[in-house]
Amino acid sequence: MSHELPATIRRLLEHWLVANGAGNRGEARALTASYKQGDNSAAVSLNAYLTTRMPATFAAVSAVLDHVSQVATSFTPKTLLDIGAGPGTASMAAQILWPSLKLITMIETDKRFAELAKHLSPEAEVVQQSLQNLNRKADVVIAAYVFAELPEREAAATSLKLWAQTTELLIIVEPGTPKGFARIRAARETLIKSGAHLVGPCTHANTCPMMGTDWCHFKTRLPRSRAHMQAKSAKVPFEDESFSWLAVSRHAYEVPKFRIIAPPIVNKVAATFKTCGAAGLSQSVIASRDKPAYKLARNMRWGDGLDV
Repeated sequence: MSHELPATIRRLLEHWLVANGAGNRGEARALTASYKQGDNSAAVSLNAYLTTRMPATFAAVSAVLDHVSQVATSFTPKTLLDIGAGPGTASMAAQILWPSLKLITMIETDKRFAELAKHLSPEAEVVQQSLQNLNRKADVVIAAYVFAELPEREAAATSLKLWAQTTELLIIVEPGTPKGFARIRAARETLIKSGAHLVGPCTHANTCPMMGTDWCHFKTRLPRSRAHMQAKSAKVPFEDESFSWLAVSRHAYEVPKFRIIAPPIVNKVAATFKTCGAAGLSQSVIASRDKPAYKLARNMRWGDGLDV
């Protein structure tokens, strides 16, 4: 699954930005600061968001959906609820993975984003309302970069509210920062107690072993547009988006025994992985002399599941 915005959406955005202006460097810096601090999206520049954050959000959600699809292989949802939808970024990624979707509902509080979502996804139902008044159910519920705008103490209760609207699969994506992961951890603990089955990235329902200054996060690389590079004063044509995530289901799926939670170290001698499994954190080493296993190991990436 591609982690780049579909060409049709890129063209619509380009036309919109030509008419309304791309985000400038000052707006892009303010957006980055707002994003890291978890400020409300009402304060951000819509132009800067579309130029810099929307492609990164799409890439992160697409990467998460890739992992989910490797576990929930038989899942063919018909309804989707996109919470804090913004311009509909998560819905776009979900439609690519699940062409079975028939009804997409986007919930967005900001009028600017809601109107743009209607423009970009005319086939979807866009509802401008708050999360507190949510009373809709769907096969799959996605909340991408929503918890970041909430106090950490509200993460557990919010995850339960979203779980109540979920008939099968709930997916939460947050910034790959210690604060983002703290919200994921709180949601994970609460949802497990509520009977949810883990789909990923966790390979077990035991207490999370990530403690202290360590936090569970992953990265995906996406290409930068010219406007993106200008807005961020970037010198390289790509960006690495860091994210944390959680997916839970009403039904149990067979999950990998281990998850690679750091960049693998591969050389001529061995492939070394930092992994998380039911016994906690560990280091797995596959020697090059074990040629079949080493050949497979060389292609493994940060975030992949392992069964050996």
